[in-house]
Amino acid sequence: MTAEDLAELVERAQGGDRDAVEAVLTAVGDDVHRLALRMTGSRDDALDATQEILVKVLTRLSTFHHQAAFTTWVHRVAVNHLLDRKRSAVERYEMTFGAFADDLHDGLTAEPNSSPELDVLAREVKHGCTLALLTCLDRQARVAYVLGEVFDVSSRDGAWICEISEPAYRQRLSRARTAVRHFVTAHCGLVSPDTARCHCRRRVTVAVTLGRIDPAVATNPTAAEVDAAVAEMERLYDTAALLRSLPDRLAPGQAAAEIRALLTPSRYRLLTDPTRN
Repeated sequence: MTAEDLAELVERAQGGDRDAVEAVLTAVGDDVHRLALRMTGSRDDALDATQEILVKVLTRLSTFHHQAAFTTWVHRVAVNHLLDRKRSAVERYEMTFGAFADDLHDGLTAEPNSSPELDVLAREVKHGCTLALLTCLDRQARVAYVLGEVFDVSSRDGAWICEISEPAYRQRLSRARTAVRHFVTAHCGLVSPDTARCHCRRRVTVAVTLGRIDPAVATNPTAAEVDAAVAEMERLYDTAALLRSLPDRLAPGQAAAEIRALLTPSRYRLLTDPTRN
């Protein structure tokens, strides 16, 4: 969807067009989920947060007056919500970079022979590990890092979203980048394959034992998808690529149903006046 198409939908939605409202929420839903997942580190918490944020987007739609691009405004709504939200299941571990390094090195096994099943489980390990890594940053630093490195937001937009000055945003982002880069260079085998001790395949056994991944519900991709995943891991030479490589899993059926539920006229006055449709 182009920016012009979205702008037209937003205008119609602000006029009370129910179909346009649903289309707007659907259009930004995946983006909101991407942000929520990287901020909470938990799939369940991310889905809950996504729905909470979409409610706020819906109920505050009339307050959008083109202060910024609509997606940038949505990011601001999302960031404010995520900063104020109670800690997620992963955040409650209060992980630091030092503690996380110790955790990564605890229980490493000799790297087993490659197999399609192992590659799938290793990908699950990478997913969970990378999300946990982000929670080693405090929330303010995490927001700046995710906006700058994953969403490629400009300093101007990042500062507006975070409601701080551009120099302050750039400084916050720089410190977060340095902390993450230092950690992954020292400990992550995807970034430093010749020197770092931790490799995803070596973490599979302990991750299964601790219940962090479940082989019974792991994705069952085709051989071609497995090959693509392995190739992706092998070319992850920088931190930003590692973060951007996380799969974005917003269950389409569930998400669509929940977005429609948000539009129940009895819940939101925006849609209760039949003359506005």
